[in-house]
Amino acid sequence: MADQKTAAANAKKPKKARKNVLDAIAHVHASFNNTIITITDRQGNTLSWATSGGCGFRG
Repeated sequence: MADQKTAAANAKKPKKARKNVLDAIAHVHASFNNTIITITDRQGNTLSWATSGGCGFRG
């Protein structure tokens, strides 16, 4: 039983494929409490997002 758990824990994850994006759109949603920035492609699919609160900013 222990051998199965250690084998599963040592298994490597497959690498994520990188996308080569030529054009992107930054959407900024600013409120009094937080700022959310979302980077999307031309079709509106989210590529990345971040918040100032999640990054540790305290103002």
